[in-house]
Amino acid sequence: MIASIDNWWIAKKISLNDKYILKEGKIFLTGIQALVRLPIIQKDLDEKNNLNTGGFISGYKGSPLGGYDLELFRAKKYLDEKSIYHQPGLNEELGATAVWGSQQGEFKDRGNKDGVFGIWYGKGPGMDRTMDVFKHANAAGASKFGGVLAIAGDDHAAKSSTLPHQSDHNFMSAFMPYLYPSGVEEIVRFGLLGIAMSRYSGCWTGFKIVSDVADSGKRYDTEIERLPIIIPNSESLGEYKDLPRNILYEDTPRDQDYRLQRAKGFAAQEFVRANKIDRSIWKDSNSKMGIITAGKSYNDVREALRWLGIDEHKARDLGLCIYKVGMPWPLEPHGIREFCEGLDTVLVVEEKRELIEHQVKWQLYNWKENVRPLVVGKQDEFGAWLLPAENDLPIQTIVEAICLRLHKVTGDKSLLKHLDWFKERNEALNNKVAPIVRKPFFCSGCPHNSSLKLPEGKRALGGIGCHYMAVDAVEGTEFFTQMGGEGTPWIGISPFSKENHVFANLGDGTYKHSGILAIRAALDAKVNITYKILYNDAVAMTGGQEIGSNWDVDGIVQQVLAEGVQKVSVLSQNPKKYNHLKTKGVRSLHRDSIVVEQEELSKYEGVSVLIYDQTCAAEKRRRRKRGLMVDPKKRVVINEEVCEGCGDCSIQSSCVSIEPHETALGRKRKINQSSCNKDYTCLKGFCPSFVTVDATIKNNSSFVDLGEIPEPKNQIDDQISNIMLTGIGGTGVLTISAILAYASHFEDKDSSVLDMTGLAQKGGAVWSHIKIYEKGIKPYSQKISPGSADILLACDAVVGTKPEIQEVISKEKTTTVINSNTIPVADFVTNRDLDFKNKDVLTMIKDSTREIATSLPAIRISETLSGDAIGTNMVMLGAAYQNGLIPLKSENILKAIELNGIGVEKNIYNFNLGRLFTVNPSHEIFNFLAKDIVKDLNSVELFKDRLKRIEKYDQRVVEDFKKSKEIIDSILSQEVDSENINKDAIKELYRVYAIKDEYEVARMHLETTEKTLNKQFTEWKNINFYLSPPLLSFFKDKRTGRPRKFQVPGYIAIPAFKLLRSLKFLRGTWLDPLNISADRVRDKNHKSIFINKLHEINKMRIGEKSRKLEQLVNASKNVKGYGPVREQAHNLFLKFINETFNSKEKVHKAKLNIRTEQNNSNPNQTLESNKDKNV
Repeated sequence: MIASIDNWWIAKKISLNDKYILKEGKIFLTGIQALVRLPIIQKDLDEKNNLNTGGFISGYKGSPLGGYDLELFRAKKYLDEKSIYHQPGLNEELGATAVWGSQQGEFKDRGNKDGVFGIWYGKGPGMDRTMDVFKHANAAGASKFGGVLAIAGDDHAAKSSTLPHQSDHNFMSAFMPYLYPSGVEEIVRFGLLGIAMSRYSGCWTGFKIVSDVADSGKRYDTEIERLPIIIPNSESLGEYKDLPRNILYEDTPRDQDYRLQRAKGFAAQEFVRANKIDRSIWKDSNSKMGIITAGKSYNDVREALRWLGIDEHKARDLGLCIYKVGMPWPLEPHGIREFCEGLDTVLVVEEKRELIEHQVKWQLYNWKENVRPLVVGKQDEFGAWLLPAENDLPIQTIVEAICLRLHKVTGDKSLLKHLDWFKERNEALNNKVAPIVRKPFFCSGCPHNSSLKLPEGKRALGGIGCHYMAVDAVEGTEFFTQMGGEGTPWIGISPFSKENHVFANLGDGTYKHSGILAIRAALDAKVNITYKILYNDAVAMTGGQEIGSNWDVDGIVQQVLAEGVQKVSVLSQNPKKYNHLKTKGVRSLHRDSIVVEQEELSKYEGVSVLIYDQTCAAEKRRRRKRGLMVDPKKRVVINEEVCEGCGDCSIQSSCVSIEPHETALGRKRKINQSSCNKDYTCLKGFCPSFVTVDATIKNNSSFVDLGEIPEPKNQIDDQISNIMLTGIGGTGVLTISAILAYASHFEDKDSSVLDMTGLAQKGGAVWSHIKIYEKGIKPYSQKISPGSADILLACDAVVGTKPEIQEVISKEKTTTVINSNTIPVADFVTNRDLDFKNKDVLTMIKDSTREIATSLPAIRISETLSGDAIGTNMVMLGAAYQNGLIPLKSENILKAIELNGIGVEKNIYNFNLGRLFTVNPSHEIFNFLAKDIVKDLNSVELFKDRLKRIEKYDQRVVEDFKKSKEIIDSILSQEVDSENINKDAIKELYRVYAIKDEYEVARMHLETTEKTLNKQFTEWKNINFYLSPPLLSFFKDKRTGRPRKFQVPGYIAIPAFKLLRSLKFLRGTWLDPLNISADRVRDKNHKSIFINKLHEINKMRIGEKSRKLEQLVNASKNVKGYGPVREQAHNLFLKFINETFNSKEKVHKAKLNIRTEQNNSNPNQTLESNKDKNV
């Protein structure tokens, strides 16, 4: 039987709290968690040295350190116990200033600690704005028993930044020595060294953390924390040994600079030398070529050498050695010269702009000329690019550089074979283009989906954070600035512009950070601009940190009024909530007024502010899970029979939870109940198919016994198992990497994970490099090398076609487990007929890997058998395991699931469902999958199906429908290969005849709505329909300007539907009160034109008939939806008819004459007798 929780054998106790409390043995640690562990270990070290210290941490969140402050909050209990205080900064600059203050507490015996070690954090651009503080604070110095570590998060490849950035040159500019850990395993050790170096040298110590380190996780040996830290003898500073290096109470700028230049920097170099932070590897008398590298690049070099099959023995034979730099600036000179002596060539491998390379050349320039090696790095000795400075360095580029230089030194021709392999592979990859791209987009229910809408013809200047995505996703939104500069470019544009006014997007987090200054600047410049401040109560892009109570809507209104803004509009779901703010210049309106109110504000001379109040959708989900926010019972459902597939609901809501639903009648829409955030803007779609109920989703809590599942045979025999995991942000896919990491930990195996997220939390692509090592194999780079993936676990197949994934998979090595269900890409929001290219995606992955071991509909399995789609990734993991592709025991995977502690029973069940499907996809539990298949009918079967539907619709039009089909048959009678166009024509003929008037919509709701609800919910009540009765069309929607939709309770709507259904015999007669409505006139006009054009096509030449029929059908297909949506589409259809069929008659004449046409006109009438109705 399948292992259950009760039968688990636990080899040793492992806890998620080990990362902060365990002081011996091995733990699993992410880069962010290591940064949180660091001050705890520092405090322990101080206590061991009889120092009563405290810790102070401040800064500003931003990738790749976006989750650092969140993890600090989670660890508050452990930090408090150690007198470590975390106070997030208002922005990076002020956070650094506060850390500067932490070094001043002991003056005049005012402090209650021997010293306070300070930690500042911020991403690279945040460091840019903090340079003034760094220069002043570093010149002033750190306290003797305090010390400062300034952590700069660098995003070399701009994965989640507006620019690729590096902090190295900033550290140098501020004269701050900095350390660069190569991975998780060095963060705590280098952090302890950094604080000790700060205390000894008096400098602030920089600490460079790149994305690949912050976002990675690794099994970590705590033994490294007990290595000694050596404090050098100051005698090495010579005549400056007695200069005070730590912060002084009384000091002058000139004295500070003197000590900084003469003593403090050199003290840092001595500290590095004493503690062997820079170290030589494999150097001996045979060495001819050396590689100098640091940080992440060191691990990449080691991985490149492993890929080349170069271990220590082979390296010594080749005369290759490595110098690992721990402090890139100022580079310690003695170690560099010792390493370079005797070498012919030195290759410097570093990402972004060179810093180490320049220092190496400088330090060797006046040195012994007879032993000075050739130094190359970014360029070779002839000026050709070798390791380019832009973006990050792929392992392939490093491999190529090493091969070229080693071949030049050794003459070993076998090295060139690797270059040939890359050349052939690159040519193949260049010919592969992803069929479709998964772009990041706003979350389901995101307030940006509504707040960013603009009046027609208006434009807005983009913002930062989530607003940054609007530049590509929202029409009329242009450009962006640095954080806090929102709207300010208009000051420089407006004096020379034909425009009189623009809007500027600004988030509440940015407003608090520095955006208020941009508003102040606009007021000073007296420009006409409206700042649209989205108050979503969270710093959304970096993880949902709280804004703070003093920065709520009330506070923002009071602040901007005090600054001098005289016109403020607050838009919210409940305008009464802000009635107390209303004055002559302040209005409180409903969110639906977003477009209308912007029209008004755009006419105002001066600076105005619109505050849009709606909580961040991602934050809503978090708070609801924690019970901090009410989770509404109200659910939205789309009746697929009534739905026309027009896509207006997507246009109005921009919501990715509205998904395509392929049916026998074509593509419709459905609501993904698992991801829906319940902001209900989809109800704005002009369509009567929407229904809401207070309901409980069917959630399978009684899991059936799946029987015995055999254990698989392990198919991976490599020393390192390379698993490439692909998925979608927000679906829990990265939980899989954590589960595998901890399962490896339970099995006493080393592992590493590197989660590539970027903007993934917004539904974008995510992937994870997962490595599981057999015992005795040393981990280096967390990235999988080119062509080296053993497994592609494609929880999302679309992401599997990305170039980054194609780079690491191969036809020779990679086995794939693929999710055959596709989650729609963001482009579907604006393109209702988007081709998801499922076959092309599958073909590309099939052609790129050795085999597809299992393709399974994981989403449908999880939704149907466990209650929601959240378990999809666990189903996929089960399938991969059962294929023998996960080199771990199932019992340890189950332990890791239990350790995770969330939905344990459901996750185990989903894991086993994936296993079961792999060994027995025809098991009875999966029988429901057969119902998902939409049968592809041939033209004969299709006509029979549509004829039955027409009979159900209205018996009076059956004969006309048959006769129109005969005309189609006549058109195609002499055409070759006409099956597809015949089927399309039958489908469209049915749509044209079966007009969804009020009678038909009523019938459909009565016959199918209850079934639809029962299918999705265990129980439901309080049913409501959303309708726009023609007789009430003069009521307009404030937001759309279209006829208003009314919420109609079921106890009113259902009797009305029954009455309408009983009156359908009036359809088309002179007694039909709806026959003269604009909608019916238009629909009958469409029908008449379509039928008459069939007659016209039938009289054309053979060869032209099918082409014209296809054009007619394709044009008519686009006439979808209801009311104004259909009207717009119909007008385009009329334009097409007018331009394509060259008729002498005018479209408007057909419109006029249709009013007198009988509903059941004879479709076989000749064109001559219907000239007055032709187009």
